[in-house]
Amino acid sequence: MTIPQMLLERARTSPSAPLFRCGEVRRDSTMVVQAAASTGGLLRKAGIEAGQSVALMSSNRTELLDFILGCAWIGAIAVPINTASRGEQLRHILTNANPVLLVTEQEFLPHIAALGPAPARVKVWVLDGTNVQSHPELGVEPMPEPSAAIEPLESGPADTAAILYTSGTTGVSKGVLCPQGQFYWWAANMSDQLGLRPDDVLYTCLPLFHTNALNAFMQAVICGGEYVLGPRFSATRFWADASLAGATVTYLLGAMVGILDSRDPSPGDRDHQIRLALSPATPTRLVEPFRERFGVLLLDGYGSTETNSVIGSTPQQWRPGYMGKVRPGFSIRVVDSDGVPVPDGQPGELLIRSDQPHAMATGYHHMPEATAKAWQDLWFHSGDRVVIDDDGWVRFVDRIKDVIRRRGENISSVEVEQVLRQHPAIQEAAVYAVDSELGEDEVMAALILREPVDFGEVCRFCLPRLASFAIPRFFRTVHELPQTENGKVRKQVLKAAGREAAEWDREIAQPRRAAAVGAR
Repeated sequence: MTIPQMLLERARTSPSAPLFRCGEVRRDSTMVVQAAASTGGLLRKAGIEAGQSVALMSSNRTELLDFILGCAWIGAIAVPINTASRGEQLRHILTNANPVLLVTEQEFLPHIAALGPAPARVKVWVLDGTNVQSHPELGVEPMPEPSAAIEPLESGPADTAAILYTSGTTGVSKGVLCPQGQFYWWAANMSDQLGLRPDDVLYTCLPLFHTNALNAFMQAVICGGEYVLGPRFSATRFWADASLAGATVTYLLGAMVGILDSRDPSPGDRDHQIRLALSPATPTRLVEPFRERFGVLLLDGYGSTETNSVIGSTPQQWRPGYMGKVRPGFSIRVVDSDGVPVPDGQPGELLIRSDQPHAMATGYHHMPEATAKAWQDLWFHSGDRVVIDDDGWVRFVDRIKDVIRRRGENISSVEVEQVLRQHPAIQEAAVYAVDSELGEDEVMAALILREPVDFGEVCRFCLPRLASFAIPRFFRTVHELPQTENGKVRKQVLKAAGREAAEWDREIAQPRRAAAVGAR
């Protein structure tokens, strides 16, 4: 139940089986162990001790995985940082994590330098290039020469392996303390849920600082398969990259399914070997058409950086519009605002508890108040509203912070978005609350359009599909929705523009300003 022991067991049972691919790099199980052991030796030679943090700000590359595994090898704590982090968010992460070493790439040095001189105790290594004098205020050092492999330092499943920072879409980023055992259970649980086999090739183009991509590697370690780390997601080359990798399983988050579906049909749509994809929160309307077009089964599920594979569908049991059923090893409650369980069929907050030792995070780094709030009553409070049916199937409703309160009614932004996406002129939608003249919430929608649309007609389209109080009052069109690197819509950015950004107001039923396809 520790990362080093997982790697050693994999190398013992299948030493020459392929395990990792990235670009031109190909490694079998034994070579992955050697890379982890030598990177661990490099860190120890640099004076890094067990329990110290090593910050990693890099695009997907072999060295990034090496440092994550090398940290686990010696009991140090890896801190992979979202490469989109800038300014105060980046300052907060580096201050909160308090690393003794920062490993990065040339392109991120200006953003790090903009924060001011690095503390004297922090070493800065650059993975690419030798121009270490470009930012003398950082004290950048050349990347040291490779080190000899060392034996793993003793660690336990409760020891912190990584600090993974939340996206900060609704507040300051929180550093999630992920123990060694959590990575083991992610791998074991997901391998069981997806039915992974030793001949599977797990392909991901998601960023390695994200829990999904990181845990996909652990799944390959456990199931005996191979992990392929691809370049950043591109709709134009996704299927070609996956086919070249020989992928049989892949991972799709956020808008990736919708983006792939929106492209014109091509003879290459089925020119691959992928049989299934883990794709949480896929719109119901896309599940069957996606399978028919691409030959890929989309499986939903629920997990977070703080938890594990808690709720999920399987290749044998899946239902469009539902996340799945509670997985073995976990218990859930659905409660109201007072913490009282609600009857089946009624929405409430999802609370989670695990029977598997060290399967969930241990808290938020240097944030005791946030930790106490999230784990009150010894249940993890997810902040997500769900409904559990009487047959045990669980459906996601909304983030509690995204729930809109209008005319005394709770409105799920997710449900409104699902209806708007059914309109033939609407490609994508984000629904959020803005202030009204009455001091309550009003419903606003930001739309990406396929063709010009009359907003009054959109409201008429919604009328038989939504309660009247849930139909958006304000509409605006955008070229794209602001997103995190993980594909989550940054609704705070949309909210910040307020209703003043609206092009149409349903209550006066006339344009506030001209609208066009993709207008800002």
